[in-house]
Amino acid sequence: METGLSELKELFELKDRDLRTYSPLTLAYIGDGVYELVIRTILVKKGNCPVNQLHKKASSLVKAGAQSKMMELLEPDLTEEELAVYKRGRNAHSPTMAKHATMADYRRATGFEALMGYLYLKEDYSRIVELVRKGIPEENL
Repeated sequence: METGLSELKELFELKDRDLRTYSPLTLAYIGDGVYELVIRTILVKKGNCPVNQLHKKASSLVKAGAQSKMMELLEPDLTEEELAVYKRGRNAHSPTMAKHATMADYRRATGFEALMGYLYLKEDYSRIVELVRKGIPEENL
């Protein structure tokens, strides 16, 4: 897992350690890739397990809906710092994407992805995995 995240960091050519220079949408873009990597790694670890329908990348609606459900579970357990990043990301959504999901789902999804990107840039890999794993229904682990 850590190797995969390091490769993703190289792919994005991220060198600036000051997280304040990244906009919420940049964090969300990075977090989107991190989420895909983590969710697939966790689910595939079971063996030859197909990715749960909620987490397929085929549809923005499905993905936003899945992340929205995850945030409903995770929000009460976030630290103040994580909650602040989540809220900034949630408020930076693009209205043009609203057609793919309800606005509420898309806002929560964008905030979730910004949080994933923030934790990734902090190299807090174990927290990323913990949060993603917590949001996956038990029957899919």
